[in-house]
Order: sequence, then structure tokens, then C-alpha cells
Amino acid sequence: MSGIFGVVSEKDCVEDLFFGTDYHSHLGTMFGGLDVLDGDHNRRIHSLANEQFRSKFSDFYKNVSGKKGMGVISDYEAQPLIFDTSFGKFSIAHVGKVSNLDSLVEDVKSNNGHFLGMSGGDKNPAELMGILINQGKDYVDGIQIAQEQIRGSSSMMLLADEGIYLARDKFGRTPIVVGKKDGAMAATLETTAFLNQGFEVEKNLGPGEIGILTEKGYEQLKKPEDKSAICSFLWVYYGYPSSDYLGINVEDMRNKSGGFLARIDKEEGLEVDLVAGIPDSGTAHAIGFAEGGGYRYGRPFVKYTPTWPRSFMPQDQSMRNLVAQKKLLPIKAKIEGKKILFCEDSIVRGTQLRDNIKMLYDEYGAKEVHMRPACPPLIHSCEFLNFSRSKSVMDLAGRKAIARLEGRREYDLEVYADENSEPHASMVDEIRKDIGLTSLRYQKMGDMVSAIGLPKKDLCTYCWDGKGKCGGCD
Repeated sequence: MSGIFGVVSEKDCVEDLFFGTDYHSHLGTMFGGLDVLDGDHNRRIHSLANEQFRSKFSDFYKNVSGKKGMGVISDYEAQPLIFDTSFGKFSIAHVGKVSNLDSLVEDVKSNNGHFLGMSGGDKNPAELMGILINQGKDYVDGIQIAQEQIRGSSSMMLLADEGIYLARDKFGRTPIVVGKKDGAMAATLETTAFLNQGFEVEKNLGPGEIGILTEKGYEQLKKPEDKSAICSFLWVYYGYPSSDYLGINVEDMRNKSGGFLARIDKEEGLEVDLVAGIPDSGTAHAIGFAEGGGYRYGRPFVKYTPTWPRSFMPQDQSMRNLVAQKKLLPIKAKIEGKKILFCEDSIVRGTQLRDNIKMLYDEYGAKEVHMRPACPPLIHSCEFLNFSRSKSVMDLAGRKAIARLEGRREYDLEVYADENSEPHASMVDEIRKDIGLTSLRYQKMGDMVSAIGLPKKDLCTYCWDGKGKCGGCD
């Protein structure tokens, strides 16, 4: 994932821009970028591999001024990039994934275009988008050209002399929210960025909607499309607890999700000493589980956060494993001899979880360890939002379990996605045994959708069942 924030103000905008962008730091892993327009573009891009956004950009915050600005926290490419075109000079930042990047790059090169390239020989998706936009007769036409050619997703902001152009992904996989306060307008992915800065939500852009933000307000330049496929994982995992997507709060959804998870265990009379969340992504789900099922909530683990980053942030897998191992501190008094049920947002690869469960048994004396993920088993790789850093779909715990059961590379995934099928039950039990759990029960698709509160046809559920990727057209 990545996060974007833009602001246009009657006065200096840099403070709002600096902190608004920083409130997206939980979404980014690699680069931060700011661009402030004050006669010309004043842009900075820094690596976030070893320092937080605020530290890297503190000098920029103190020394730059302007009334229009845009910021991005990126998990992959350096952004924003600046383009000087026949219809104007602009910078671009985006959130999403271009699944057909290689073929689009070759198309551009075959027409005598060129790319600067990135380390490792990769091409920058933001650069590709700028080149595609330049094929249009104006900003709106160029954005539509880019979004029609992209397979995957892209919600973007373009900072230009006249304001900030906003364009939500054509199926609305990621949100863009417009906010207003006296003398300023802003746009954001995370509404958390509005809360301490005085902005009130004014509107959510619809799927494929294009508009422009000025200090006077928001003007729609292209109406939204009818079909929606917003990413369900925004609520399950990505989103910050205080954020709302389409008016639905993240923390509230996760509490409801935990309540749904608890129903079967409550009916079956499961007895555990403690319900806990894998911190922090499972915490809200666990609170909902404990409240919904009448169980005791506690913390057998705490995170040491002053110096350790989030485990998904380092680019190197061995470093991510080290972070995951070192930052979780067990509380032995809450573990020894206890039956513990953990809630988690999801099980992706399962490797870190397997190590943690083994430690609970071998080193800290847990009696039983149960797991309740807040979504169904992941069996498809996300094509739209760089959800996982796994290089292969076969890294997913669900796919590894299916491969062990099938003993071959070709099989019917649809039957494994069917929650009522015997193959699905066998897959879940195979994952349970591999991780070393006493019991494992995943969230039902219908309950996850109910906790979100939107019709399933408006959600992307591709990574679980291969459906929903284009708004009810599967």
C-alpha cells in the first residue's frame, strides 16, 4: 500500500501537508515525498528505510512555504514525479499497483518513448502514469487514458498551477476523501489525517471520479462510474483505527468482526482463559470477540515500539523476521498453563506465526493456543494493492496447504474457497497442523461483509475467493 495527501490553502499549507502526509506512515515502507507549489515545484523525496517521515522531512517543514502541496508515503517507488507537458507542468503521486507495467512500458518504448528506470532495472509506475497522461489533450483526458490502460489499480493526485487534480481508481479500490476547514481544502486516503488538523469530511470521490481541488472548494470534472470494488482489506487490516472509509469506521468494523467470530465458539462452549489480539492488527478484533462471547480479554504479548519498526516495513525478509521476533515481548504470567485464543487480521505466509506459537508452548508453557483470523483464508495474490511482499502466490499459507493436500500444481481453487466444502475444511486443518494450533477457525465471508456493512457486490474479495475485482462483474 501507499498513502497520499494534498492540501490547497489561502495561507501557507506546509504544516497541514507535513502532518497530513505523516498520518499515512503506517501504509508506507520505502519512500516519502513532498511537493509544494510556490511559483515553481519544490519537491523532496527521501528513503524511509532507516528513519521515520517526520525526521527525514523536518528541514523541509521548517524551511519551505507555499499554498498548494501534495505528499505521499510509498511502499515501492519514489514519488512524486514532475512532468512538463503541452498542457501544463504537474507532479503526480498515486496509490495502487500496475499489474501490466511491463507491457505498457514496452508499448511506450516502441513509440520512441523512454524511462529513467529504478534500481534493479525496475520501471517506476508513477513515471509510466505521467507519460500516459501526457498523451491526452488535457489533464482529465490524460488521466482517463492512463486509467483505461492500467490493469490493477491507481488512485492519484496531480499538483498543478490551478490546483490539485484528484482521480479515484476506476473501480474505487482505494478511497479519496475531500475535507474542508476555514480557508483550506484537503484530500486524503486516510481520514485520520483530518482529525487533529481541523478538517471535516465533505465528500468521498466515487469510483473513477475526477475532480480538482482549489482553495475555493472541490469541482467535479468527471462523474463516477456505477461499479465499485473497494478493497475489503482496508477495514480488516490496512486502515488506521480512527479512519473511516465511505463513512464506515475501521475500529468499529473490527469490533463487529470479532463479535461475529465469537458466535460459534460461544455456542459450542469453548473455554479459554484469555482472548488476545496479535498486536496491534488483531487487537480490535479480539476486543470484539471478548465482548461478543463473554470472554476475558488480556495481553500475553506487548510490542516494544520505541525502536522497532512494523515487521512488514524492512525490505529484506531476514530483517522483517528479526523485527517480528524481537519486538514482541511475552508476559509469562499471562501464558504459563493458560488456554489462549488469539485474534489476528489474517494469516498470510504463517512462518512468523508458526515460530511464535512454538515459543508459546516450548518456552512459556501455554496449555492451548487457538487462532481466529478475521477474514477467510488467502488463496489468491492481490493484483491491485501490493498487499503482500510474497514473490509467489505459493508462499501463501492457504496455497501451501492445498499443494500438500493435492500433491500436484493444478487444482480447482473455487472448491477450496467454498466454506462449506470438505476440501476447504481439509485446507484449514492442514494450516492448523502446520502452524501448531489447538484449533483454527477463519471468519466467514458473509460475516466479514456484514461487519463492513456494504453489499458484497461493491467490495473486492479477490484474494479470498477470486471475485469482486471489478464491481459485481465476476
